[in-house]
Amino acid sequence: MGNVYIAGLFDVAELTFILFFIFFVGLVIYLNRESRREGYPLEHEQTGIIDRGVPLSDAGKKTFHLPHGRGTYVPEDVPRDELSKVGNIPAKQTFGAAGAPWEPTGDAMADGLGTAAYAMREDYPDLTMDGHPRIVPIANTVHAIEIAAQDRNPVGLSVYAADKKKAGVVSDVWVDQAEHLIRYLEITTNSGKKVLAPMAFAAVQGKSWFGGLIPIVDDQPELIDIDAIRADQFDTVPAIATPGQITRLEEDKIQAYYGGGYIHALPERSEPWI
Repeated sequence: MGNVYIAGLFDVAELTFILFFIFFVGLVIYLNRESRREGYPLEHEQTGIIDRGVPLSDAGKKTFHLPHGRGTYVPEDVPRDELSKVGNIPAKQTFGAAGAPWEPTGDAMADGLGTAAYAMREDYPDLTMDGHPRIVPIANTVHAIEIAAQDRNPVGLSVYAADKKKAGVVSDVWVDQAEHLIRYLEITTNSGKKVLAPMAFAAVQGKSWFGGLIPIVDDQPELIDIDAIRADQFDTVPAIATPGQITRLEEDKIQAYYGGGYIHALPERSEPWI
């Protein structure tokens, strides 16, 4: 079969190769620019100098269109949080170099440092597809979610902390309406304050059941074990602003508080193992 020439010795195969090469180079440039939409422009953590890079790597600001008619959001237009500025952080760097680890100078769990750090998420409740708050007390669910009969209802169980002391009693459960599972336990502390504890940090101890039919003999009373923090620290768990409703920012603060407890709640936890 003879070659199909377009003009002179320039044929269809050569044209196809050139077009593919141009497309491929354009695709690489496009993907490189788009990959820098999140986390860019780079900001030096000590000087605060912003580096946008070369034009081929700077795609400009990105506008997010929020669901449920909540308008748009441009991350770069949000002013820096005051606590993120060097000098206002209640900590000091272990040595003078960019990227050096920070050592808390106050209460790391209360100040949100290290393992207790949280992201400045939107102070707005996470919603389901139909616009209802995603995480609510079980009595407030739209589709009447219930705890399965073969499972132990944690309401009424005592809560014990990392120091083996009683911290309070479970007074309610908060469920995820999108995934139908328990997200938080509402705990009434010894002082009468109501706080939330992530279910992922809780363990039901004591009597066990096999399919709810065959009880396993166990003399230990049933209880909730949350070994992330001490009993007295339950009173300082970050609170929610609106009863029966939790925002994304409040979720991050609560999760970070309990997560930070595995390093900062007890003095020995922050010490090296060896």
